[in-house]
Amino acid sequence: MKILKLFLLMVIFSTFCLPAKAAGDINIDKDNGIYHIVLKGEKIKKKIKFIASEDLITNREAHQKSKATLTVNAGFFDPKNGKTISYIVTDRLTAADPMFNQALLANPFFRRNMSKVLNRSEFRVMQCGNKFEYSIVSHKSEVPFGCNVITSAQGGPLILPELKMEDEGFIVRNAEGQVIRESASVLHKTSRTIIGLKGNDECHILIITDDNPMDLYEVQKLCNDLKLDRAMAFDGGSSTSMNYKNQIEVVSTKGDGAGRMLKSFMLVY
Repeated sequence: MKILKLFLLMVIFSTFCLPAKAAGDINIDKDNGIYHIVLKGEKIKKKIKFIASEDLITNREAHQKSKATLTVNAGFFDPKNGKTISYIVTDRLTAADPMFNQALLANPFFRRNMSKVLNRSEFRVMQCGNKFEYSIVSHKSEVPFGCNVITSAQGGPLILPELKMEDEGFIVRNAEGQVIRESASVLHKTSRTIIGLKGNDECHILIITDDNPMDLYEVQKLCNDLKLDRAMAFDGGSSTSMNYKNQIEVVSTKGDGAGRMLKSFMLVY
């Protein structure tokens, strides 16, 4: 009888400890309105691709067209003209360049802060000899000798090891230190798409849903609690989107439920 009870306890314990979903090197847990995705190991690094769509499409459409296992939203864009505000590299080539966004160049704020906007943080997958490596750096950071950027997506701001909201032009303060401009709701609670690194082999993606919206100070604490080494934000708010196989979908609660039309995506095969 004791053996039977012990067996039942082990089954119950193992059931509660299982991740929500797992496919090969992709593990997904959900807790308190937050999906925590971990991409672990060397092989998965070759299966990541950032893309930019010519026309704005939903995350669901990108997921279905690409036939990816996992699709999440990536960089910032201008919803009025469908042009990018973030650099995107696909298969070693620049697929989206904010310098071709005329509305961005014509905006007085962006013209004054162009160096900050163009140098916002980006997530890179690089090939260094026979190895693939992750990196979260500012856009203008040099690529290490012997390495090439295979795919990347710019977003921002940097969250770890320190928040770079002002340095990346997400907030502007006046002479008295008061915030007079805020972008991407960085100081307010909203849904978020976050990407981070732990060590050399773990990429972590956080999909913070409308069930548990956070400002970036709260996101930074969460990333520290998860012991991430580096982390940055992708576009968030109503852009926060995720599709995993045909099993999980996260879309904005606004509109018809189909999700916001977006410009760029992270695909994991």
